[in-house]
Amino acid sequence: MNTDLIEIGVAIPHYNVSGTKILKYSLEVFHKGLNEHKIISGPEVDILETKLNLIALKWRQKWLSLEEKRLQKEAHAANVEEAERLTIDAQKAINEIEHLLQHTLNVNDAINWDGLKLHNTFEEPNPENFLDEKIQDIKKPFFIEKYNYPRQPSKRDIKYSLELSFIESIIPSKKVAKKKQVDDLYEADKMKWKEACQRIDAENKKAKEKYEQELLEYDKKIEAVKHENSLEIDQWEKRKIDFYRKQDVYNSKIDQLREKYCNLDVVSVLEYNEMVLSNSKYPDTFPQNLNIEYVSETKILVVDFQLPSLEDIPKVKEVKFIASRKTLKESYISKSELNSMYDSAIYKIALRTVHELFEADIANALKSVTFNGWVKIINKANGKTENKYIISIQASKKEFLEIDLANVDPKLCFQSLKGISASKLSSFTPVKPILQISTFDKRFIASYDVADSLDDTTNLAIMDWEDFEHLIRELFEKEFSDNGGEVKVTQASRDGGVDAIAFDPDPIRGGKIVIQAKRYTNIVGVSAVRDLYGTILNEGATKGILVTTSNYGSDTYEFAKGKPISLLNGSNLLHLLEKHGHKAKIDINEAKAQQ
Repeated sequence: MNTDLIEIGVAIPHYNVSGTKILKYSLEVFHKGLNEHKIISGPEVDILETKLNLIALKWRQKWLSLEEKRLQKEAHAANVEEAERLTIDAQKAINEIEHLLQHTLNVNDAINWDGLKLHNTFEEPNPENFLDEKIQDIKKPFFIEKYNYPRQPSKRDIKYSLELSFIESIIPSKKVAKKKQVDDLYEADKMKWKEACQRIDAENKKAKEKYEQELLEYDKKIEAVKHENSLEIDQWEKRKIDFYRKQDVYNSKIDQLREKYCNLDVVSVLEYNEMVLSNSKYPDTFPQNLNIEYVSETKILVVDFQLPSLEDIPKVKEVKFIASRKTLKESYISKSELNSMYDSAIYKIALRTVHELFEADIANALKSVTFNGWVKIINKANGKTENKYIISIQASKKEFLEIDLANVDPKLCFQSLKGISASKLSSFTPVKPILQISTFDKRFIASYDVADSLDDTTNLAIMDWEDFEHLIRELFEKEFSDNGGEVKVTQASRDGGVDAIAFDPDPIRGGKIVIQAKRYTNIVGVSAVRDLYGTILNEGATKGILVTTSNYGSDTYEFAKGKPISLLNGSNLLHLLEKHGHKAKIDINEAKAQQ
C-alpha cells in the first residue's frame, strides 16, 4: 500500500475527571486517495495500533480495487484510441488510392528548373575566426624578479653606533679599539650585503634569461599557429571556391539540359520526362519502375510503367477494440470491393501519367503518349514470377487536353480513348501493348557466326575487323540469351560508331546497351571511351561496353569510373570466349609485325 496516501495523527490520551488515570487513547487517520477520515480509539496503545492496521488494510483493498478499475479504464481508453488511430490511417490509405487522379490535378507537373538548381551557402566557418582563440590558448610567459636586494647596512643603524663604556670613554686606546670593532662589523656586513646582491643579480639574470628564452618559444608558437592558420585559410578558400564552382557547374548543367530540352534534343527530352514521372508521388507501397522511349520523328513518347499488384492495395478499412477479448480486430474490404478499387486505381494511374507528361510538356516535344502498364505477379500454375502487360493506352496531346479529368469516370475515359485492357484488370489478363519500346534500328544488318571457325592458333589481333565485330555480337548474344536478350550488328562503317546493340528485356535493370569493338594493337586511349559515353547519351542507352584486343590506359579507367561503361580488355575477351566453349589467342607482336 502506498503509505504516502495515509496521514496518521498523534495518539492522544484521555484521562478521568481527576486526571489520575488514562481511560483511552485516540488518533485521527486520513486517506488522501479515498478522501476518507476516521477517529479511532482504544484503551491501550496496542489495541489502538491493531485497529489502525485493520482500517489501513480495509482502505488498501478498497484503494487497489479502485486503482485496478482506473487502470482498466485507462487501458480501455488507450486501446479505443489506438483503434481509432489505426482506422484513420486505414481510411487515409484508402482515400489516397481513391484520389490518385485528383491528386495530380492540384499539382503543376512541369519541372521547376530554378528549383533544380543549387543555391546553397558555403557554411564552413573561416579558420581566421578562431585565430585569436588559438593564440589565447598559448600560455604567455611573464617575468618577475625572483629576489629583491636585502636592506643595505647603514652607519646610522643602531647596530653600528659607538656605545662606549666608562673605561672605553676615558682610555683612548680602548675607544679606538671599540671604534675599530664597530667599523669592522659594518664592513663585514657590507661585504655580506654585496655578496648577497651579487647572488641575487645572478639569480635574477638567470631568471631573465629563462624568461627571454620562454618568450622566444612563445613567439615561435604564435608564429607557428599563425602560419598553420594561414594554411588553413588558404585551404578553406580553395574549398569555398571549389564549392561554388561545383555549384555553378551543376547549375550550368541544369541550364544546358533546359536549353537542350527546349531544342528537342532526344536524350534531354527523355531525361526531362523521366524527372517528371519521378516527381510523381504515389503511396509508399507502390513500385515506381519505368522505362521510356522517345521517337523524335513522330514526337511519340512510349512509357513502360510497373503497376502495383493487389498486394500493394490497402485492405483494412476499420479497426475496433474488442473489450471482452482485449484485442484489436481489423475489418477488411471485401474481395469485390478490393478488385473494384484496384481496377479503378490502374485506370487512374494510366490517365494520371499521360496527364503529367502532357501538362509538363512546355517544349511541345510530345504529340502523343503511349502508356503500357505491366505488373509483376506470381503465376499460380507454376509458382514463377511473371511480368504481364495488362493495360495500354495511346492519346494525342490535342485530344487529351480537351478532357476535364476532374469530372470523368476513369474507366469510361480510358475506354473513350480506345485503351486496351481486360474487362477486369484484377484478373491480370495480358494484353498486347499498342506501341512497344522498339528494338528496331535501320542500321541493323544480317549477322553471321564466327566463333566456330576459331581455334587456339587464331590471332584475334589480326582478324578481319568486320569478322571481329560479328564475333563480338555472337559472344554477347550468348551472354544475353539466358534472359531473352537480343544483340544486333550495325552496318560496318569503321567510323568508330556503334558496332552492335543489345536489348535486355528485363523491365527493371534492362534496356538498350551499346557495344563497340576495337581490334587494336596499341593501348586504347581515353578518347575512345569519351566517344562511347557520347554514343550512350545520343542513343538513349542504359549502358555501354567497349571490347578491345589490347588494353586500356589508367586515364581511360579513371574516366569510366562512375559511368555506365564496362571495359573489356584482351584477357577478358579470351576468358569470355573460353566461357562459351571457344579458344583463340591474342599476339600483339605478331599483329604489329604484319602492319
